[in-house]
Amino acid sequence: MGLKSFVDVSEGSHFPLENLPYGVFRRKASSEGADVARPAVAIGDYVLDLSAVAEAGLFDGPHLKGSTCFSEPSLNKFLEMGRPAWKEARSTLQKILSADEPVLRDNDALRKKCLVPMSEVEMVLPIVIGDYTDFFSSIYHARNCGTMFRGAENAIAPNWYQLPIAYHGRSSSVVISGTDVIRPRGQGPPMGSSTPYFGPSLKLDFELEMAAVVGPGNELGKPIDVNNAADHIFGLVLMNDWSARDIQFWECVPLGPFLGKSFSTTISPWIVTLDALEPFACQAPTQDPEPLPYLAEKTHVNYDISLEVSIKPKDHNEPSIVTKSNFKHLYWTVTQQLAHQTINGCNLRPGDLLGSGTISGPEPESLGCLLELTWNAQKTLSVGKSSRKFLEDGDEVIFTGCCKGKDYNVGFGTCTGRVLPALP
Repeated sequence: MGLKSFVDVSEGSHFPLENLPYGVFRRKASSEGADVARPAVAIGDYVLDLSAVAEAGLFDGPHLKGSTCFSEPSLNKFLEMGRPAWKEARSTLQKILSADEPVLRDNDALRKKCLVPMSEVEMVLPIVIGDYTDFFSSIYHARNCGTMFRGAENAIAPNWYQLPIAYHGRSSSVVISGTDVIRPRGQGPPMGSSTPYFGPSLKLDFELEMAAVVGPGNELGKPIDVNNAADHIFGLVLMNDWSARDIQFWECVPLGPFLGKSFSTTISPWIVTLDALEPFACQAPTQDPEPLPYLAEKTHVNYDISLEVSIKPKDHNEPSIVTKSNFKHLYWTVTQQLAHQTINGCNLRPGDLLGSGTISGPEPESLGCLLELTWNAQKTLSVGKSSRKFLEDGDEVIFTGCCKGKDYNVGFGTCTGRVLPALP
């Protein structure tokens, strides 16, 4: 049996007592004006206001008693406190929300102050993101893209098997789920002997990713050991790293992605902690050749997180599922990604994001982007009563992610964005 809360948690909910993901919310604007943003965890169809919990003195352990971390408009201060504080918070929250604990259950005034229906709030970016790295960690995605553009014999470069390939992304354009995405403009490759064209992207795509949220950082010049890397990762979010494939293709040689990626990256509002994901840890793929010693981890695990992408065209009443994948397919783990990021002495900071790269699986229906699903527009993908090669204006893209326990789920909710026409 799953854990039992006094808060009603419907069957199939992503947010039971086993999960308690962290986010930042504010009450929707009222006649008094917009509310201040503050941290929360999700439980059923409610958010639990952590500033109210702290104000009531319910965080009484050695790490959180008297702390102002939940009075902040972001989670960064809490992230910086590290795993002992995170475990203390989780233990306290599971206790006060449990069915047999009266402190909130039987105190009407305090319960109403702390528990706010999700329908009455809006979620905002939960962290201040100083830096964002996007990795390239799916062997299936790497092989498919390489085959598409370089041929099967040169699909994956030798270095890919030796290190987690990545590039530095643009943190200023990371946005919260529900934010519209304006179709970017830029240069595309020339057709034949013509000059490059300029205009709205003709090949706008989604990328099914997840991202690790960094907790305590490291000092400049001091790497993080791969076997200690998990202590520097607070949790995971869903991430859509929108991509303009035509712009990206034209600009990526010799330095890699730039304008084709930097216009928008969407993340889900709820950060699911590694503690909540621990029951769903699974063996990561065998790496051949064996990684160099600084990447050789004693515990080589991924997480069994089922992922889905749906597209809802503007003239459709319901979205249509276009791909199903799983986080467990990643070749390079999040701990290896973090260790590699810091091996040169690069300093990470609380709130930094480490994107996984597109998460494709081995089956045709498990590919993580339209570039693969349509093989760069050579095929047509059915989307309800419509078809797509790349995204069209008005399309809403919806990601979901969920771990399936015996009697409960640990889920991420949704990560959504709608495509708006390019600026004139």
